[in-house]
Amino acid sequence: MKANESVQNFPAKLRLYTNYTVREIKNICKTIGPRPSATDKEKEAQEHMAEQMKTCCDTVETESFEVHPKAFMGWVLIDGISLLLALVFSLLKMPVVSLVLCIVAAVCMATEFLMYWQFLDPLFPKKTAYNVIGKRKPTGEVKQRIIFSGHIDSSYEWYYTHVGGSKMLVSTIVYAIVGLVFCLVVSIGSTVSGGAVGSEPNMFWTVLGYVQLAFAPGFVLILFFVNWKRPVDGANDNLTGVVASVAVLKFLEDNDIRFENTEVCALSSACEEAGLRGARAYVKAHKKELDEIPTVFYGMDTLTDYEYMAIYNRDMTGTVKNDPRVCALMKKGAENAGLDLPFKSVYFGASDAAAVSKLGVPAATFAAMDPAPARYYHTREDTVEVLSPKTVEAGLGVCLETLFLFDEQGLKESY
Repeated sequence: MKANESVQNFPAKLRLYTNYTVREIKNICKTIGPRPSATDKEKEAQEHMAEQMKTCCDTVETESFEVHPKAFMGWVLIDGISLLLALVFSLLKMPVVSLVLCIVAAVCMATEFLMYWQFLDPLFPKKTAYNVIGKRKPTGEVKQRIIFSGHIDSSYEWYYTHVGGSKMLVSTIVYAIVGLVFCLVVSIGSTVSGGAVGSEPNMFWTVLGYVQLAFAPGFVLILFFVNWKRPVDGANDNLTGVVASVAVLKFLEDNDIRFENTEVCALSSACEEAGLRGARAYVKAHKKELDEIPTVFYGMDTLTDYEYMAIYNRDMTGTVKNDPRVCALMKKGAENAGLDLPFKSVYFGASDAAAVSKLGVPAATFAAMDPAPARYYHTREDTVEVLSPKTVEAGLGVCLETLFLFDEQGLKESY
């Protein structure tokens, strides 16, 4: 049975839970506001989501975990300072020191941004954050499980996206990364040709040593990449995902729907903006339980830009492959909802599904955001005024159809 066949007047019901989602997002933004990772505001929002889950779940659990919330984006500051110092030591004819600083910058960027390792955590203060998980049991034995998930925290503002949109954001990042690579090559060349501290590299590397100064403005710019004084509302990224996850379970509760063997869960994850820490902590804490029966992680991240609605089969800047079975399940669910959704890759950054996939749990992400990225992405423009009820409604339709399909057919290679 399809979701649209489960209740009478399904379109009206779908609109009802769309309205619930939009209303709750507005309420959270008004009464709680921005929710940076591992802050009291994030905790307050999690407490609110727990109360919402209690209206439609059999059990609701709040789980704490330790996190270093500013370590993830802290690499930007470390890189900016390291690379500026590398330029100084290059001019002082100390290429070995310059090389070490360039390597530090490259390692920090690779481990934190590309691989999302918790590499820099020891350098930043530790805090406690909280995940909330609600479960709706089946009528019989639990033989399979699906987890709908969104993250509750909101980002600190990315200054250049706010000032100049995606073009300025991408230009700043590319400028700095090209500068890092150039300086790394120059420092290696100067070290090999000149040798020890204070030695003189050959003319070629000397000239390039001065050319690399052209990247100094880029290294200064990235020092101000994040405005740590300005957390954003995060109405779209990602209250749409987390509230819609609960709306799925509310639909089941209000229409007295329980599956025979499928457990349906809603996870409100914390600290996604701090490097996917919350989803990772949840899966690590429950890995044995999640492996005991077929489990699907259905990540939702920003249900706003209708024309960019897609299923993300690759994640974490394209380095992580999400489960093809989950992607096929989502695609068929979308077809049952009347949508032909493409597969796409998160080419810049990552979603919670990447952390889950890396830990071996079948996962994928459903999202609807301009990957440019959108002007509201991580800026003060991410407010309730940007919300798109049309996209939220379509997203809920895909979630419900995917849920009913999973209950009927389980996790397969194709549908």
